[in-house]
Amino acid sequence: MKRLIWIFAALIAIATFCAPAFAAAEDVTKAPSCKYCGMNREKFAHSRMLIDYDDGSFSGTCSIHCAATELSNAIDKDPVAIKVGDYNTKELIDAEKATWVIGGDVSGVMTSRPKWAFANKADADAFISASKGSIANFEAAMDAAYADMDDDTKAIRARRKAKRMKAAEEQKGK
Repeated sequence: MKRLIWIFAALIAIATFCAPAFAAAEDVTKAPSCKYCGMNREKFAHSRMLIDYDDGSFSGTCSIHCAATELSNAIDKDPVAIKVGDYNTKELIDAEKATWVIGGDVSGVMTSRPKWAFANKADADAFISASKGSIANFEAAMDAAYADMDDDTKAIRARRKAKRMKAAEEQKGK
């Protein structure tokens, strides 16, 4: 009987800790890659965003950079929910309620100045202690994404051009 109780308790623990992974898969299944850059949203679950609009449509992006692009392009749609992956747990959280960290030593996704979201301030403070950065709210993170857009886009274009040139050189060598 004790063995059965331990097995049951273990199954409950596994289900509890694995539930966030299954929840993350649902939005990634609906939008597996970013509609702007093509990056795998499951790989970038810690930075991915999901925007739900009032007309029932949605957009999945890999990062706040691509979400800013989406919100600019969808100017005639009203977002009803904007969610972001928690940096630590990778669970989708309300972007407007999240504690954001701008900057720091950890490389950003699609940006030279990283912007990370955390479900709670204690996790954001711990991140800052380890990797630097500054606390912000969603509005400040979006302002930073728009301010960085020109430089980030130029850097992305340069990286993609270098990648194409390298691929062309490798093709010539074959």
